[in-house]
Parts: sequence; C-alpha cells; structure tokens
Amino acid sequence: MNDEYPVKATHTSVRVLRAVMGARGVGVSELARRLDLSKSAVHKHLQTLTALGLLAREGDDYYLGLGLLKFAVAARERFRVYEVALPAVEQLADVSGCVASLLVYESGRGVVVAQTRGDDALTPPLSEGDAVPLHANAAGKTILAYRPAEEVDRVVAAGLEAVTENTITDGERLRRELGSIRDRRVAFDREESATGWRSVASPVTDSRQRAVAAVSVSGPTDRMSGKTLEEDITGLVVSTAKSVENDLL
Repeated sequence: MNDEYPVKATHTSVRVLRAVMGARGVGVSELARRLDLSKSAVHKHLQTLTALGLLAREGDDYYLGLGLLKFAVAARERFRVYEVALPAVEQLADVSGCVASLLVYESGRGVVVAQTRGDDALTPPLSEGDAVPLHANAAGKTILAYRPAEEVDRVVAAGLEAVTENTITDGERLRRELGSIRDRRVAFDREESATGWRSVASPVTDSRQRAVAAVSVSGPTDRMSGKTLEEDITGLVVSTAKSVENDLL
C-alpha cells in the first residue's frame, strides 16, 4: 500500500473525481481506460459518488455534482483574507483591465481562491482552484519571500521543476530573487509559469510579517511590458495588497 495514500479506495475515488472534472462528461468505459481500472470497479465508485451528490449522471455520462460546491465554498471561506480581499481584487481587475487574482498559502502550496477578469482580459492559464508551484510565478515567489527560511529550503530540496524555459530552477538564484522581492514587496513573472504571459504580485502578510496570500495582475506579454508593467500595474498591485493587509490587521 502506498504510504502517501493509506486508504486506497479514497485515493481511487479522488482519481475518479479528477478524471470526470478533466473530461467534462464521460462514460464508464472511457473512465476505466483513462484510469487503468476495471469497468466494474469504476462503476462502483461512480455509483457511490453519485449517491453522495458529488457526481451527477446525465444519460451515460457523468459530471461533477453540485454537492461539491458546498465543500469548495466552505474551504475558501475559512480564509478571512478571501472575504476581505474579494472587493479589492474585483476593483483591481476593473482598473487594470487585466486578470486580477488572490493566491492563498496553504500547507506549502499556493491556491488561486479568487480571480476576476477586466473587460478586455483574455482567458488566463490559471483559474480559481488551481494550485501553483510557488517558485514558478509572481504570486508564489512573493509568498515564498515572506515565509520562514526552512520553508524555502524545503521547496528547493523538493526540486524546482521547469514549467517553461524561463522558470527559475536554480536554488541559489531563487534565493537571491526572494531577497530582492523582500526589498521591494513586489515580484514579477516574465513567462515563468506560462509562455506568452506575465504577471506582477505583492504579498499580504500577517502580524508576524509572514505571507498568508498574494495579490497579482496577469496578462499577455504585449500588454504587460515597459512602463505599464514596471510602474502603472505594479503600483496598483502593491497598493491593493497593502490595503487588504491593513484591513486584516
């Protein structure tokens, strides 16, 4: 038995949920093929998850059920920063015309808990609910810069995966950049997490000056460059993050 997942059946049910989410409507045979499981085993999991309201069946296809929504809402609302920051993130998207997001720190990872698109914004590579590698984007680096050194050490020791050719994969280089971020309270992502996209982020810290979240704005490279990126949007992001932080304290 895998020590990471002691209860195999639970792990399989989560695999089923994730496969259904990725397919957006899928039948038993296709799920069995994708998961490399027998159709009878997949069918039992589908039946159980459907009875619990976590999946919904339409004809021969299965979809995520609205019963999951209650879990998601409860998980997000336990973070006070979400409630405090949401109006500010929405205003930031409106003023910048780009994609504004709130990344929350939880158990060594960053999760996008709120995201709003400005009127002219394109669909971003990350969306609400996505977990991101902290070393590979502006919001994640901002959070790392304001976490204890031992947490940075763990991230480096686990390996800095290259998401794009611009991702920082060297531990010492990452540490140097985190020091610069602490000096300025701002981080940049220049196509480090998605080719063709850039972002800028600033931390939301607690009373101990540890990051609990980060506010960011992202957009395509042709819109996020020069003075627009380095001054205009950066100023908006930093002031928004500081406003959220003040409201939390």
